[in-house]
Amino acid sequence: MHDELVDHLTRSTALGRGEALRVIQDVLAYFDETTEEYVRRRHRELQAQGLVNAAIFERIEADLKYRAVAPPELSLRQLRRIVYG
Repeated sequence: MHDELVDHLTRSTALGRGEALRVIQDVLAYFDETTEEYVRRRHRELQAQGLVNAAIFERIEADLKYRAVAPPELSLRQLRRIVYG
């Protein structure tokens, strides 16, 4: 899986094939959170840093604009509708 990306990373960096695959898996796992999971996690992290809710929610709102989050699961029917309308 992700062979093209692994090949690209091994060509463009000093990473070996196994290392490149692990990096890809780590990055994908990081971005695999749903929006809800991300908001809950970030709220806990920022609260632990001593921020208050007003500041926390402003920060999360701003961060979400730049955050890739896991897409919703799509049924086969939904996938077909994307392709065929």
